[in-house]
Order: sequence, then structure tokens, then C-alpha cells
Amino acid sequence: MTEQDLFKTGAKIIERFEEHNYEGYFVGGAVRDYTLGRPVSDVDITTNALHDEIENLFEKTIDVGKEHGTIIVLMDELPFEVTTYRVEGEYTDHRRPDNVFFTQHLKEDLSRRDFTINAMAMTAEMDLYDPYDGIADLNKQIINTVGTAADRFGEDALRMLRAVRFMSQLDFKLADDAKDAISMHAEMLDYVAVERITAELEKLYRGINIKSAKDMIAATELKNYMPFFKHIDKDLFIKSAAQSLEQE
Repeated sequence: MTEQDLFKTGAKIIERFEEHNYEGYFVGGAVRDYTLGRPVSDVDITTNALHDEIENLFEKTIDVGKEHGTIIVLMDELPFEVTTYRVEGEYTDHRRPDNVFFTQHLKEDLSRRDFTINAMAMTAEMDLYDPYDGIADLNKQIINTVGTAADRFGEDALRMLRAVRFMSQLDFKLADDAKDAISMHAEMLDYVAVERITAELEKLYRGINIKSAKDMIAATELKNYMPFFKHIDKDLFIKSAAQSLEQE
């Protein structure tokens, strides 16, 4: 299955929404990677149709999170995660929103996302909708939050680790206010499950600029709140990244 086939099949879902007077867009990492010319392995879709309406429009669906508006739609035997536009309430546990509210406005849905480069949407015709200047940040190769960095990281502490993971994966720089906000909220990483931290680190170590990401982890003191790494001397931690790079 080629990337072109993925988008072509996903476009059938969007077109069905439009035929029934709903909206539908490609969204998230697939849009970012397509724009960067990186490989795309899965494609997500967002819509203003509610979960019951999604189920009524398609013959094969799987409920994987109806309370959050997420339904898997099988189109030509391929699974696509389809989620209703939504906004979120407070994050009292610094990981997940206490409440989710559905909206009819795509811009509101994109406003809740972590980084500008992940807050772009794309039509079935591959036209971009970019209300938070994700393209500008892609061109500058910088990781910026949607809205105030301190607010985004205070809501969901995992976003701090996602930021440095994207530094490694994309070889991007981190915006200064994002770096300052991570330094401010580093201790909130304690709210994140070890399994989620490990998953982000695995992606980070498969990236193309491991050293840059590890330097940032040390500089912001995220290291001090990470399993195992918190027991390693800061200079040794940074040195190990340089050594792993030399071995490749």
C-alpha cells in the first residue's frame, strides 16, 4: 500500500462526509509528514459529524473511543481513525482532559493540538488549512506550541517529551519559549506513566539528531524526572549521546 493509495482511499471517506453535508479533513502527523516529503504510514481524519452519524454513514466501523468522538472507519479494508472536532476541558492530572466537548468548528479543534506543525488540516484535494502557521514553522524547522507553551505543557506533561522527540525525528530546533516552559514544568513529567516515557524515548533514539534532543533533555532538567536517566550524571548523559552518534 503506497502513500498515494492511503490518501486516495482516505479521500473517499472525506467525500462521503461532504456528500452528506458534513466536513472532513486529513489531520495531524500525516499532514505534517506529507508536507515535509516524509513517509506516511497512517492517515487520520477529522470531521464535524458526531460519532453516531459517522457510524450511520459507513458500513464497517469499530468503536475505539466513542466518548471522545473516535471511530475506526474501514474503507476498502483499510482502517482510518476518524474523530469528531472537539475541544477539551481542564487537565487536572496534567495528562488527560477532564472533559471533552464536541464542536462544529475545525479551527477550534486544531487549537487544542500540541504543536503548530501538528495543527494543520488538509482537504481531499490536498489543499492545506493552516490557521496556526504550521507551514511557517516547518520552513523555519522549529517546534512551536499552539498558543502559550506553558499552558500546553501544563495541560499534558507528555508534550514536553514529544517536543524533544520531534527535535530528534525531524532535526528541528525548539522555540525559546517552549524550552523555557519545559524548564519550568519539568517536574510534571512525574505524572506520565513510565510506559509512555519509554515509547517516546524509543522514537527519539530512532531519530536523526539524537544528540540535540538529549542536550535539550539535560538543559531543561527533564532528565531528572525520567526513569534510569535521573541517576546518570548530566555530563555523562550528554556524552553518551555523542558517543552513540559516533558509532553509527
